[in-house]
Amino acid sequence: MLTKRIIPCLDIKDGRTVKGVNFVGLRDAGDPVELAQRYTSEGADELVFLDITATKEKRKTLVELVTKIAAEINIPFTVGGGIKSVDEIEAILKAGADKVSLNSAIVRDPDLITRASDAFGSQAIVAAVDAKQVDDHWEVFVKGGSEPTGLDAIEWILETEKLGAGEILLTSMDRDGTKSGFDLELLKLVNEQVTIPVIASGGAGTKQHCCDAVSIGKADAVLAASIFHFREIEIEDLKLTMHNEGICVRLSPKLIE
Repeated sequence: MLTKRIIPCLDIKDGRTVKGVNFVGLRDAGDPVELAQRYTSEGADELVFLDITATKEKRKTLVELVTKIAAEINIPFTVGGGIKSVDEIEAILKAGADKVSLNSAIVRDPDLITRASDAFGSQAIVAAVDAKQVDDHWEVFVKGGSEPTGLDAIEWILETEKLGAGEILLTSMDRDGTKSGFDLELLKLVNEQVTIPVIASGGAGTKQHCCDAVSIGKADAVLAASIFHFREIEIEDLKLTMHNEGICVRLSPKLIE
């Protein structure tokens, strides 16, 4: 059985970690380097860094900050935000990232997934999808959730897999920051149709929400931000709860004893 992963997310704006609700109302959540160090020591399986205004403000991802964070951690590290080309992907990977997360750029240029996957391997390419329920379907939004695309989220996710993405980072915009639980219906629909791993994002508020994302939504990993940043839930406590519910997670030696 594959181990399920717990992934804290650092949403970065102007070099600081921030968190909002439904992609707006951002508040400061701390220094990203310090948070990265903390999560590594607390047993996070991976870390995601998203420069959430890079695309909207037409800025490149903060390579210098990526380098600083990578130097402080020893767990897989995914970076996204404003990455538009194979050359930029290469720069991020050389700065210390293990994977890149692509969103707006691949909607504009879907073939970027294939070019990047061919260059660096599909395991390094994460297709990030921000989905919002519109009438009876989920629509893809880009530019930090500010711009609708008209794309059906399920169809787009299937297309990214065909093009060579190695993983899906699926964020429910309706649930983002609400702590009301993950969109289990959306997760199930996606996981029933794709073969690559899916990271659940948007809505984590309790340990049970995270368990449900895996056991009901069939997610391969759970991503969350504020519940970890503000110590509402400790990563080790979450993993122990998941373990006790029969979910396979990587436990620290002291939890196994």
